[in-house]
Amino acid sequence: MRAPGGVIFWLLSVLCSLSRSWMASLSSLGGRHLNNMLGPKNYNGVANFSTFLLDRSSGVLFLGAKDAILAVDTNNLAQKSAPIVWDVPDDKKKSCMAKGKTEGDCRNYIRLLEFIGDGQIYACGTYAFDPQCAFLNMSSLSLERGEDGGVRMETGKGKCPFEPTQHYTAVMAGGILYTAATSNFLGTLFDISRATGQEQERIRTERSINWLSDPEFVSSAFIQQDEDNNPTGDDDKIYFFFTEVAKEYDLYTKVKVPRVARVCKSDVGGMKTLQRRWTTFLKAQLVCEDRASGQRYNILTDVFTAQHTPGDPSSTHFYGLFTSQWEHEELSAVCVYSLSDISRVMDGPFKELRKTCENWINPEPVPTPRPGQCLNSALRAEGFESSLKLPDKVLTFMRDHPLMENSVIAAPLLVRRGITYTKVAVTRTAMGLEADQNNAATVLHLGTDRGELHRVAVVGQNTTLLQEMPLFPTQEPVNNILLHKGQALVGSPLYLARVGAEGCSLYSSCEVCALARPLGCVWRAKEESCSPGKTGVIQGEEVQNALRLCDSGLGHCSPAQKELRVSLGLRVLLSCVQVSPLPCTWEHPPHRRTRQHHSDLEVTVTEESLGIYTCHCQEGVQAGKESHPCIRASYQLTLESPSVGSAVALSGGRHVLAVYILCFSIGVAFGGFLLYFLSKRCRIGQRHPDHSLSSEKGRDLLGSSATPQSPSSASLLSEGFPLTEKRTGNGTLLLTHHHNNSNGHHGNYGVGVAYDSNRGNGGYANNTNSNTAVTSATSSVAEGLKLHIHETSMDERRGGERGRPEEGERGGEGDDEDEGLGEGLGGLEEELAGFTLFKLPAPLAQCEESSI
Repeated sequence: MRAPGGVIFWLLSVLCSLSRSWMASLSSLGGRHLNNMLGPKNYNGVANFSTFLLDRSSGVLFLGAKDAILAVDTNNLAQKSAPIVWDVPDDKKKSCMAKGKTEGDCRNYIRLLEFIGDGQIYACGTYAFDPQCAFLNMSSLSLERGEDGGVRMETGKGKCPFEPTQHYTAVMAGGILYTAATSNFLGTLFDISRATGQEQERIRTERSINWLSDPEFVSSAFIQQDEDNNPTGDDDKIYFFFTEVAKEYDLYTKVKVPRVARVCKSDVGGMKTLQRRWTTFLKAQLVCEDRASGQRYNILTDVFTAQHTPGDPSSTHFYGLFTSQWEHEELSAVCVYSLSDISRVMDGPFKELRKTCENWINPEPVPTPRPGQCLNSALRAEGFESSLKLPDKVLTFMRDHPLMENSVIAAPLLVRRGITYTKVAVTRTAMGLEADQNNAATVLHLGTDRGELHRVAVVGQNTTLLQEMPLFPTQEPVNNILLHKGQALVGSPLYLARVGAEGCSLYSSCEVCALARPLGCVWRAKEESCSPGKTGVIQGEEVQNALRLCDSGLGHCSPAQKELRVSLGLRVLLSCVQVSPLPCTWEHPPHRRTRQHHSDLEVTVTEESLGIYTCHCQEGVQAGKESHPCIRASYQLTLESPSVGSAVALSGGRHVLAVYILCFSIGVAFGGFLLYFLSKRCRIGQRHPDHSLSSEKGRDLLGSSATPQSPSSASLLSEGFPLTEKRTGNGTLLLTHHHNNSNGHHGNYGVGVAYDSNRGNGGYANNTNSNTAVTSATSSVAEGLKLHIHETSMDERRGGERGRPEEGERGGEGDDEDEGLGEGLGGLEEELAGFTLFKLPAPLAQCEESSI
């Protein structure tokens, strides 16, 4: 046992050294962003950042956190400022915890920060499940105090959610706050309301599932009309984006749909019908669908509002970030909707939701003036200066028909699988000789749930992934992205990072600069930098030529071929990164065994499946031209010995191999100890042979070791170890068995794709044998119990004539009883039937089928 112990000690030392190297790599990662990133250490542990508010004139960023508000100078992140503390008294915490909430939730999480003028910020927090709002003085960076010296607060119900993690959105329009949040402690009531202003003008949505059905609010936007360019005198509007359960679909499960809702700023409710309720609340379904494949993305997670032409509200576009309710894998898509498309749907037909028992009834005629429209010059000329003067028939129709018949439809700009995006922000770069927005490139800044920032360029139908940048030392989801003066302020619950958002200098390599050629970027070989070049419409051929000029000599559609050395019987997943929503196809050997998972290809390695595999994806070009195929990935499968292939599949790095060796050594040591313990027990049993059957007749007559152990099954192995996909840095996936070992290392980049269905059973066979042994022991107990009952019944029928044998006599009869056990139980059921104790109860009546 000393030799294995020495090996284990050596392996532990190796693991410790590896862990130190991992920590050093993480430290170096944080060191690179030390001047551009803030964390809990910078502000004495203040964390849980949830909302951002940027003063663009001074560059001061206000962050809502747990029990505090931070003010950060974005021009100098190293300059520290004291946090503005706003916590909850102890008695308030105890009262909250007495209602069943946790101590962590019974804090004050700042969820709302909005400018209200006069150098003040309106701040609202959850305040131990009793929302409260306060006033922050921007000049003194302090909360306004009351006469008693405490923070001057007012109720935040309807303005701020009760729970820290509830979905919520708010927007300030003309100094008035509009919110979409829960309005009760249980989180079961939902309102879109005008939360501040005059009391008689504070209105909200109707409490009806036709208006809001279990919504998850995402975003909101205030669209203000241009006073100098508004010939119709149309009213300002507020838009809300959310996902809710659809009531217009009768399916076996709840179907979620993304919605956009609109209310008008001058709406003050109705006189009799819809009192203190919206009279202009209309909603429509958002459709993000890839028509080629029929894939629809129905869960809305974020919306970014961009006005492409300053001062022109009609140029407003909404970039929606979606995922799918029906997909089990990570999936993200981006669709863009114009304000004109949404307005066209809002002016269209209404959906009739009421049904009879058999079919849909005819829709009601639409009254005049049209329900749901905002006030304009034409309505004011007819005498409708306020919503209070609308007739009841208009308000009744509005109450029963909040949903529009048509949907706002868009095709995805971007589709990514294996990635979950949480936030999106957009910048635009004009590509024409003049600032023509029709020839502009769109750059999507996408935050992931792993603390990364991705940049994707979209020109026409061409979509190019430019960068994948890890930001935070821990894999925390990105929950805020603000764009300011060419910088992107990216936040997570614990960190704030500042990175460049615009300019060709962001792309530090020749290949990335060539991919950014549609943005007007050109690689300068002498300066080894990326800088702006000539403007104009960029064709796909220019990107190819720019890539060929790089040292790699490869174009965007000519990737390097990767050789994968595999073994027979493996299952290999070949990755093809599909950024564009257009389809991808594979070229492969004719006699292969493959299965396509969207853009990726799964290959079962046989002699016939060896060869070259090429992925072709359709790329869109400029308007008026057809799409063309582009090679996204190329692989060559070659055969090698199974042992080497298995090592490639299971290693993934030196630390993984060390963990496997450590587990094997521990198993050997434990096995040796177990053998020693069993051998010692056997020697004790040989010294005392009386204990086999003499103690009690109800004990095991057959030991568990009497049953031979069955070997492990290969089919059980495949069921016991689920496949785990691990995406590597170059786009390939590694399929391995899922062992409960976590090395905690995130940056494991490289090419390795192998899955051996005939190997790596680990300790599963031992588990199978142990289950077999337990089954044998259970059957032995049952047989021993039957024999005990049989002998007891014979003693009672014979009146105890036959005495119990002595200990010495029973010691030599154990083997005979074991051999005759099967014959002695032949008539056991008939003998047991004579005893009242063993009579079976009457059979139960058969259950009748329910009529429901």
